[in-house]
Amino acid sequence: MGVGAPDREEYGPRTRPLPFERGTDGPRVIMVGVDGTRTSERAGSYAAGLARRQGASLVVVFVSSASGLTALVPGMDAGAVQRTRDELADELRRECRRGAEQWGIPVTLVVRRGDAYGELRAAADEFQADMVVVGASEQAGHRLVGSVATRLVRAGRWPVVVVP
Repeated sequence: MGVGAPDREEYGPRTRPLPFERGTDGPRVIMVGVDGTRTSERAGSYAAGLARRQGASLVVVFVSSASGLTALVPGMDAGAVQRTRDELADELRRECRRGAEQWGIPVTLVVRRGDAYGELRAAADEFQADMVVVGASEQAGHRLVGSVATRLVRAGRWPVVVVP
C-alpha cells in the first residue's frame, strides 16, 4: 500500500446493522488473519465458506510485520521486501473483491503493519468478531515459543479456529 492508502476496504453487499451480542445463534462477523502462506490461504477459504453459509460478514486482516531483519542481513533489499508486501496486499484486494461478488457476502479487507498477534487482537475487538480463523504455523520454532494462533487461543476472548 502506498502512503496515505486506507487500511480498510469494503466489498460486496452491505450488512444491516444489528446490536452487538456475543453468543447469538451463529457468528455474524468472522475475522480471518492471512499472510500469504498456504495455511492462511486455507484459513481464508474456510472462513469465506463459513461466512457464506452463516450469512455473516467476513473481515480479512493482512498484517505485514515490520521486520528489523532487513537492516541486519547483508544484501537484503528493504525495498524489495516492501514491494513483495505491496504485491501480496494487491492480490488480496483482488481476491476479496472477487469473493464478495461471487459469494454475495460483505467482505472488509484490513491491511496493517506491526506485530501479527497484536494487530489481529485489535482488529477482532474493533470489528467485534464473533470468531477468529487463522492458519496453523508451519515454523518449527513456534512449537516451543508459541504461535500467533496459540496466543489468540490463550487470550480467550473469541472462539478461534486454527486451520491446518
